[in-house]
Amino acid sequence: MNTPLASPMPGSATRADALLSAFAGAGYQQAAPAILQPAEPFLDLSGEDIRKNLYLTSDANGEDLCLRPDLTIPVARDYLASQGAGEVRNFYYLGPVFRFRGGKPSEFLQAGVESFGRDDRAAADAEMMALALEATSAFGVSNIEIRSGDVALFLALIDALKLAPVWRRRLIKCFSRKTSIAREVEGLTQNDGSSDYEGVLAALAGSDRKAALALVTDLMSIAGTENVGGRTTAEIADRFLEQSTLKGGTLSRETLTLIERFLAIAGEPDEALAQLRSLAADAKLDLNAALDAFESRTGFMAARGIDTGKIAFSTSFGRGVDYYTGFEFEIRRSNNGSEPLVGGGRYDGLLTRLGATLPIPAVGFSVWIDALAKAGDSTGDAA
Repeated sequence: MNTPLASPMPGSATRADALLSAFAGAGYQQAAPAILQPAEPFLDLSGEDIRKNLYLTSDANGEDLCLRPDLTIPVARDYLASQGAGEVRNFYYLGPVFRFRGGKPSEFLQAGVESFGRDDRAAADAEMMALALEATSAFGVSNIEIRSGDVALFLALIDALKLAPVWRRRLIKCFSRKTSIAREVEGLTQNDGSSDYEGVLAALAGSDRKAALALVTDLMSIAGTENVGGRTTAEIADRFLEQSTLKGGTLSRETLTLIERFLAIAGEPDEALAQLRSLAADAKLDLNAALDAFESRTGFMAARGIDTGKIAFSTSFGRGVDYYTGFEFEIRRSNNGSEPLVGGGRYDGLLTRLGATLPIPAVGFSVWIDALAKAGDSTGDAA
């Protein structure tokens, strides 16, 4: 791929230095992860689809390596390898990342912060928003819009509905990948020849994923194969589980309508909260813990002087990253289309998936330096 590499825009280095000084002044320590990283964590956490966007190589032992496409995972890995793993640690960074972007520079600068180990989640989330807004101010960009969401609210809804595990997994996948829930339900309920496997489906009916995986693994071992049509044992087990669940009935129209009503809620945070509490009361669902956390975060933002009335919150908003578990946000230049200037959120499950023995709260955001500098310069807003 002969894609041109990025070079910092004139003046952006000075503004980036001012931004890093602000992060340091807020108590964050500088992190400098290696540029060459194991590819497995990126492929495992983002899916094989990301492979075509990575710059891959391998070491002498055949292990897949890549130029880092992002800095969150490398900073998290270094934190877990340090003596302070599990303790409260706050980091900032600035450096190049490498990712094929279809004609755009494949090397570009990324800054950001990552905060690990803080139990005061609402306050930590609000601090991320405040620091992210400092990033736009450092580059003189004032004409912005803030988009926000919270996957924890969707997870709370799905849990309160007490759906079968396969439906829970499927709907969460739809949400994180911004797939239409209604279209997914329709696709899953179509007959795809599952009658050929009535015996397996009957054996799996009511099973959990672990039991299903064990059964399919045994069957495939007897057959002497490890995959079918490019699908792994786990993927085949999940598909059988889906079909066995569908044989017992699909989502009710009432449940689907409720989910769609939830996903249509949007507005500034206080307005959205009122709609969410109304929905919970109407459906007699206990969403109090998630809604109280949402309300607390909004309060902490207001206490930091953030005008929450200018935040466009939507229950359907998501950044398309599978490992987010709660608060998500993006800051864009007003009317600039789809390109974010700053984006991040809460990812409490990531460190466990990277090898932590106990869950560690985590939240952070990334700043696209050149996009931010361009946004400031092109409007004449930059200092």
